[in-house]
Amino acid sequence: MRWTDWTSPGIIHQGPPQPSAGVLLHNGSENLHLMQRFSLWSALYKKCTKDVDNPEVQDNKGQAPTLAMAHHGWSEEDVAFCTLGKTQIICILRLNAELEAKTEKLVRQAEELMKGQQKILSQPVSAQSKSPEDDRQRDPLSPNVSSLTHSLAKVENKKKFPSVPTAQNRPYSASKGKRSTSSSKIRNMEVQSADGVAVLEDCIGFSLTKTISKVEEKLKKGVLPDCQDDDIFPRAGNEMGAEAQIRLLKAKLRVTQEDLANVVFECRKKADENQNLETRLKDTEEENARLQRTISLQQSQTEKYKMLSQEANKKNEGLQQEVTALEKELENLKRAQKQAAATQSATEVRLNRALEEVEKYKVELNKLKQSNKDVANQELKTIEELKTENKKLQKQKGELITGFKKQLKLIDILKRQKILPVKYLRPTSWR
Repeated sequence: MRWTDWTSPGIIHQGPPQPSAGVLLHNGSENLHLMQRFSLWSALYKKCTKDVDNPEVQDNKGQAPTLAMAHHGWSEEDVAFCTLGKTQIICILRLNAELEAKTEKLVRQAEELMKGQQKILSQPVSAQSKSPEDDRQRDPLSPNVSSLTHSLAKVENKKKFPSVPTAQNRPYSASKGKRSTSSSKIRNMEVQSADGVAVLEDCIGFSLTKTISKVEEKLKKGVLPDCQDDDIFPRAGNEMGAEAQIRLLKAKLRVTQEDLANVVFECRKKADENQNLETRLKDTEEENARLQRTISLQQSQTEKYKMLSQEANKKNEGLQQEVTALEKELENLKRAQKQAAATQSATEVRLNRALEEVEKYKVELNKLKQSNKDVANQELKTIEELKTENKKLQKQKGELITGFKKQLKLIDILKRQKILPVKYLRPTSWR
């Protein structure tokens, strides 16, 4: 039988590789019953390992355990079951190694993520509002957070494992001295068959019950898988007795059962560690979400303050321009004030001179007025005197005119009397 014969559709689900794909025990009490059955066959397998060094069951392919099983009379069903058990154990071991590697990687990423978050918390707000390129350089784990969460979600499927027999409950093996030899040979066989087992890494939802039931159905029908090219039970196994085959397979099954118990224990341990890591990761994610909210709030506040700063800068520029214009205007006003002060001083000098001249002219005017007043008084006196004299002259004139009139009358009277000579009788004109 080939390793890949057990990966055909109907026996193993094909699908993307998952952390829980190789877990053999995942169906509760039904698989627990199968594990008890597997434990019994494992005891027989360990018992058969004492015949591994028998030259009759040796071949050049390193298939001594399989030949020993055939030599001790193991049935084909037991051989098929042990073959299936080894296949699943190898798959579990490989998946367990991958799980350990993933767990270490997750732990390392979680620690780096915590360190990065602590660095972010320790930095000031101004350093946190840098460009996205600086954030990527400072926190290289930020793009891997989603993949880390996805990996932990896969690991979460391996939390629950049913109880399996421990080292105290295992059957006693009479071949303790040969156990290390048989285990090393089985590991060598696992390395040789790694290419065939690689197909099982992509399996999910494997059910041991379905596989065993299918094998039993084939056995009932008398149809067995092709075992000509099987690495565990080669062609030489057909020449071995059934008892030898049974002992060989039982011995191999016991070792496989012990390895399976160790693997299950390690899986439980890793599951607990993964649970703790998942809890830490959830706390870290919550802290990261809180920090992201804080950062987004701070970024919004930073953008708001940037806008306010830009507006303040614009206002400041406008005010600076106004200040510059006012300074220029102030310089012009100072210059004009200086010119006005100089002009005012000159004007004051001229005004003082003018005031002095006005005072001088006032004094002269007063003097002139006084002199004019005196002249007027004198003229009035002169006028009064002239008037008095004029009156006298008028009076004299009147007296003269009266005398002339009297003389004329007298002349007229004399003419009438013809007493006066002719020369006195000439007419005279009075003005």
